[in-house]
Amino acid sequence: MPSRAEFKTQKHKKSIVRLHAKKLSPKKDGELQKKQTEQVTQSLLGKFHKAFIENPKNILAMNAVTTTSVHNVAKNRQVVNATNHIFSHVLKAGESTSQNSSGRCWLFAGLNPLRAALMKKHKLDDKFELSQNYLMFYDKLEKSNFFLENILRTLDEPVGSRLLDWLLMSPIQDGGQWDMFLNLVRKYGVVPKAFMPETDSSSNTGLMNALVTAKLREFAHTLRRYAEKGAKMNALREEKLRMMETIYRMLAIHLGEPPQKFYWQWRDKENKFHREGWMTPLEFYEKYIASELESKICLIHCPQKSKKFNTLYTIDFLGNVVGGDIIRYLNVELPILKQAAIEQILSGEAVWFGCDVGKMLDRDLGILDMKLYDYESVYGTKPKLNKAERLDYGQSAMNHAMVFVGVDLDEKKRPRKWRVENSWGDKGGDKGFLVMSDDWFDEYVYEVAVNKKFLPKKLLPILETEPVRLPPWDPMGALAIAP
Repeated sequence: MPSRAEFKTQKHKKSIVRLHAKKLSPKKDGELQKKQTEQVTQSLLGKFHKAFIENPKNILAMNAVTTTSVHNVAKNRQVVNATNHIFSHVLKAGESTSQNSSGRCWLFAGLNPLRAALMKKHKLDDKFELSQNYLMFYDKLEKSNFFLENILRTLDEPVGSRLLDWLLMSPIQDGGQWDMFLNLVRKYGVVPKAFMPETDSSSNTGLMNALVTAKLREFAHTLRRYAEKGAKMNALREEKLRMMETIYRMLAIHLGEPPQKFYWQWRDKENKFHREGWMTPLEFYEKYIASELESKICLIHCPQKSKKFNTLYTIDFLGNVVGGDIIRYLNVELPILKQAAIEQILSGEAVWFGCDVGKMLDRDLGILDMKLYDYESVYGTKPKLNKAERLDYGQSAMNHAMVFVGVDLDEKKRPRKWRVENSWGDKGGDKGFLVMSDDWFDEYVYEVAVNKKFLPKKLLPILETEPVRLPPWDPMGALAIAP
């Protein structure tokens, strides 16, 4: 037990501590307030809990969503019941196609309108398809060369730089853009699917991509190491050619070798026999396909403050064919983009387009509608960013390509909804075809490929201007790749 003197000493020390604490209280109060606003405290958790349980709607929503998908709970039955697949203007299309477990939507979207034109002109069966595997082989071969050339262009970039990291991230992913599609068909042509059908790896690209990507990153390291040791560019490119032979071999093992020629003959729907004989893929393209792609350009609607309307843009380091056309987008106001799409459909041509497919979608019903899910009734809040803000903050980007094959116009010729040919097989929607509300178009369609004759004449000279260059990580550099 402490003595009387020790007790007084302890009491005096405690008084000093309290005195100091009192003098320092403003600072401590500030630190406490900062802690309460910076950190998730027990007090704050109690507040959140109290607010949650006091609202019976929260309990009901929790009970529902913990046992089923939130989309089943939030689905607006009025929208579902009011949606149908009847349109005022519809184009003939073939049977639904399937990209399976791959990100080749942009190739399917590019080839599907071409096969529809062939079917119409030559009375081909609705099951007829052009080979997506054929174009994918050359796309991955060209992307590999494009990647290695970009590595040679950036030898001064240090390891860890944003640009080098971007180049190394996914050099031969499945995705693409409209101009990349044009580069492939103009250089390599097309073939009917029967002459280069699907393989396991064309329908399930993950493992093939991983193995080829690993080899390409290894090659990138080798080229940079040789350059550090003083190798000249000519020698580096000779080494690159040897590397490309390896990539060709790997792709051929996974996808098969593309045909150099094929024997083209067919019976039409009336059972009439036709024979063209031996053709190269490029001869087939030039005879049957090329006219369908003449004068097509890519329009985008990008309302970000960092972009200007009526301006041509391109994306640095984005592409597939070295020496091919660069990516070109003409950024226009939404009514111009939409009207061009309508006029092309009314003229009898389908429209390739790019969108953010994952938003407000019911895949089974095949519905894209801004009112499809009532999130506010479930969460007490709803998404509030507009189109430009979603692009600015990474909440949206073009990630899927499909085809407009119909539009429903009201009495004043205004669009109500759009018929969409997808490449996810025939299980959802109307045997694989989707219906898109016009307000969904406004929010999540980012680009269309249309004939430039459907543009206002005042915009045509802009197509001849030097495009403004955007960095590769710009939202408009996103690729259509959704499986």
